[in-house]
Amino acid sequence: MLYLSVEKIRTSAYASFTDTISQTDLIVGSRTSSIQLLLYSVFRIGNATNNITWESYEDIISREEVKWSVPISLGDSHKGFRVMGTTDEYFTRYKYRGGQSLEIQNGEHLDDLYDVVLGASVTEKLGYKIGDPLIIAHGLSSFSKHEDQPFKVSGILKKTGTPVDNTVIVSLEAIEAIHVDWSSGAKTPGLETPIEIIRQMDLTPKNISGVLIGVNSKLQIFKLQRWVNEYSEEPLSAILPGVALQELWRVVGVVENVLIGISIVVIFTTLIGMTAIIFSSLNERRREMAIWRAMGATPTVILGLLMLEAFIVSFLSSVISTIFLFLLLIILQPWIDQTYGILISIEMFSVDELSVFVYFILAALLISLLPALRAYWLSINDGMTIKI
Repeated sequence: MLYLSVEKIRTSAYASFTDTISQTDLIVGSRTSSIQLLLYSVFRIGNATNNITWESYEDIISREEVKWSVPISLGDSHKGFRVMGTTDEYFTRYKYRGGQSLEIQNGEHLDDLYDVVLGASVTEKLGYKIGDPLIIAHGLSSFSKHEDQPFKVSGILKKTGTPVDNTVIVSLEAIEAIHVDWSSGAKTPGLETPIEIIRQMDLTPKNISGVLIGVNSKLQIFKLQRWVNEYSEEPLSAILPGVALQELWRVVGVVENVLIGISIVVIFTTLIGMTAIIFSSLNERRREMAIWRAMGATPTVILGLLMLEAFIVSFLSSVISTIFLFLLLIILQPWIDQTYGILISIEMFSVDELSVFVYFILAALLISLLPALRAYWLSINDGMTIKI
């Protein structure tokens, strides 16, 4: 059961990781490595080496291959959580776990310029409620704040188990608005444009951090990717999220290797324990074996008896542990998903997983040969003279 639990956690963690973003065909950002682009655009880790101009963004989305696009803007923060500027389309276009959309648990989407939607983890850790005021800090530190333009919590997202849970979401226009009186990363002394005037200004972004793109046909993905990578106006990169996630998993997959190692140790320890139990019972069964030999039992029968016991023990342990595991998953799955963001699937085992049961039973039979051979030799030496 311990082995099955470790395997379920390992495979589910991998599935949850690779399903962090789905049904997005391309992610476009400034020229950088695919892993770095994935980290800051999806996982909110690190920063873009450069931004994309709004003109370049309009060139990209004007391509015939593009079906939909969601621009994102990063750079600011709130009490250690990243702030992301985007459009309302983000809530419907961003998919995870094979196609699930973001859902509002309380409140509404971004209806006002100074509305903010919080991820589930942000709400849990900071204790915000609908209507609470919120101040965004400039950059990743909290030393400079946009205190002259407070936001209001308008919505709280349901937990997803993705980086969205740790994100503070505002509109692209809001990101532009809070930087009206800023220049070169600092607030211009003496300037403080009233909010009423800011609301009337053209707040079309000048730059964005990246773009999530969906294409009309999967056959057009590589054509659009090549065009973006060869874009002449500025250096850009277009990556396939699925491929980049696989690359990133190979970097952080050491955890998976640790879990595989634990699984192997569990199986190995189980087999040794079973062998030790059979060995320890031999002294109590020497008369039984001697009687079998006296009645004409062949060595094959003696060996077969103990190997049959090993088969029954290993087979029953596999069946019982499977039953208990599924019962445990039915009880704990919602809690694990809600707390750790790992969705452990409750489904029948695959062919590869079932093959582990077969290998385990075969290994148990092989290991049982040692005590079986010892029982055979003891029965020859003891004859009928055992005294209990």
